[in-house]
Amino acid sequence: MLVSQILKSKGDTVFTAKPSDSVAEVASLLHGRGVGALVVLEAERVVGIVSERDVVRALADQGEGALTRPIADFMTANVLYADPGETVDFLLGRMTDRRIRHLPVCKGERLLGIVSIGDLVKWKISEVEAEADGLKAYIAAS
Repeated sequence: MLVSQILKSKGDTVFTAKPSDSVAEVASLLHGRGVGALVVLEAERVVGIVSERDVVRALADQGEGALTRPIADFMTANVLYADPGETVDFLLGRMTDRRIRHLPVCKGERLLGIVSIGDLVKWKISEVEAEADGLKAYIAAS
């Protein structure tokens, strides 16, 4: 299963923030959208990613003063990307090794979507279930 196939099914909606958005604004966006991460864009270019963990770390380190600071101070600027042609298995390995939960999907500098580890696990389970069903049908037909 390729990432491009997952995006076709789940859609390409990506919730974003600006580097100048405050930590409080980002926390509100995360909560309001019901997502665990936002891609940070500056003039349509990905400049970072911010997760719930980043917000919690900011508050733990800086206290309530962090709420008015720009998210650029706390986001992950060295973003790992997924290519639409990469496989679920490859990305599961990368995300597990790097301990990350969200990957923006990009082709060149163009943002195409985002996948979470939950999206990948869901597709992997579907793939394994389909394979098991096929084997059961094969055995039953023998």
